Amino acid sequence: MNDSAEIDRHALLRLIPHAGSMCLLDRVVAHSEHAIECIARSHLAPDHPLRREGQLTALPLVEYAAQAMAAHGALRSGGVQRGMLAALREIRFFVDRIDTINAELNIHATRRIAQTTGSLYDFQVHANGRPLCEGRIAIAFV
Repeated sequence: MNDSAEIDRHALLRLIPHAGSMCLLDRVVAHSEHAIECIARSHLAPDHPLRREGQLTALPLVEYAAQAMAAHGALRSGGVQRGMLAALREIRFFVDRIDTINAELNIHATRRIAQTTGSLYDFQVHANGRPLCEGRIAIAFV
């Protein structure tokens, strides 16, 4: 990745349409025309907004990936792009829960298709090199 200027949480809040604790990412560590890599530790927060019955399943990993994609889209277009998840494909979870993983989450997304109506990304989420989730997300711009 070439445009590798790190972006902190404060700047991230201006790139994605999520506010407060719903911004799950801590920082962007690298980005390029086609890809982005982000880091998150919010999965360890006891007040995580997606916790249910005191637990955080692996399902929110899709939201972590979607937020990385939103950040990538904003960086490439020069501003926040409003969008919604249009399709999830080939989603594979390799863990049941993420609140028990005491390591940073590494979120990597690669844009495969960019159109005026939306984008298609492949993504992977790892912790300490261990795969947690992967798949493909289609984003429709609204």
